[in-house]
Amino acid sequence: MRLATFNVENLFDRAKAMNLDTWAEGKPVLDKFARLSALLGEINYTAARKSRMVELLTSLGLAKSDEGPFVRLRQNRGDLLKRPKAGPVEIVANGRADWSGSLELIEKPVDDEAMRNTARVMMDIEADVLAVVEAESRPALAAFNDEIIRGLGGAPFPGVMLIDGNDPRGIDVGLLTRPPYQIGPMRSHVDDRDAKGNRIFSRDCPEYGIGLADGRVLWILPNHLKSKGFGSAKDSNARRRAQAQRIKSIYEGKRSDGEDLVAVVGDFNDTPESDALQPLLRDTDLRDVFTHAAFDDGGHPGTFGSCTASNKIDYILLSPAAWASVKGGGVWRKGMWPGVRPVKWEVYPELTLPRQVASDHAAVWVDLDL
Repeated sequence: MRLATFNVENLFDRAKAMNLDTWAEGKPVLDKFARLSALLGEINYTAARKSRMVELLTSLGLAKSDEGPFVRLRQNRGDLLKRPKAGPVEIVANGRADWSGSLELIEKPVDDEAMRNTARVMMDIEADVLAVVEAESRPALAAFNDEIIRGLGGAPFPGVMLIDGNDPRGIDVGLLTRPPYQIGPMRSHVDDRDAKGNRIFSRDCPEYGIGLADGRVLWILPNHLKSKGFGSAKDSNARRRAQAQRIKSIYEGKRSDGEDLVAVVGDFNDTPESDALQPLLRDTDLRDVFTHAAFDDGGHPGTFGSCTASNKIDYILLSPAAWASVKGGGVWRKGMWPGVRPVKWEVYPELTLPRQVASDHAAVWVDLDL
């Protein structure tokens, strides 16, 4: 079996703020969106919260209309605000129960060649089981599988599953499989909460059971941990560590149930030496395939951006029994921008501009003798 993980960074549509030329341009928009969303979710709108809401609404271009350049406000029932002809926006709702609606990121289609390069990566790594990160939805994943992969002459994956997660941007985790491997038992952890009642996972940590010919089950736990892009570093690190701790508990629960074949995979948004990931990397018997003697990193220690050691954020972690079955592994970077001085790796001939990358992430794969 070839198991792989790939952050596809959306298949068809992506938030306009995430489609800007540089991350530095889009990050302030996404940060303000996250802060305003959190404020709108409060039970009570105090005077201080209302004042901050007005600042953020104005900054996001929503002072004159419910649609700004990057963000849309939906007011379905009741009113959140009014816009006097003279003067600033006024928040008229006193809490979340006073109105029904949402704050949404406006989306923009992904570059056509980037879309095809994403499909090329998914085809060329020849995975039997492929975990995908940042896919919009199951219908989008199924359509991409049937239309884009098939359109390039590839064989679509017969098994397609994605459980809708907690992120309003449509960046969820899913799984694709080929015969003889089928998705069996599934369990979502989208509603797992911490001691304060907050949801733990930014997306989800689903459990997918893949039946093997000998009757055993390989359990795959795809993940996309809290990014470093929003809020303070302290808060982001704390949440990422809490997520790692919960994954550790889920993993140990599987092992206690007698399941010895487990893989925790995906984009963890942090490096192996980070404190946030230690509940997984130090406090369990899971092992990172990058450290296996049969694994080839292609001469670069990272998986994101320039693929330096500080950009090693994508993982396949294996339980001892799964680790013992490893026959080889590697990193597929042909869909990533290779730089220009010097060019770091071979890319697809169709990838001639940075906006045409399949993803800023490499795909990581491992061959298991199962």
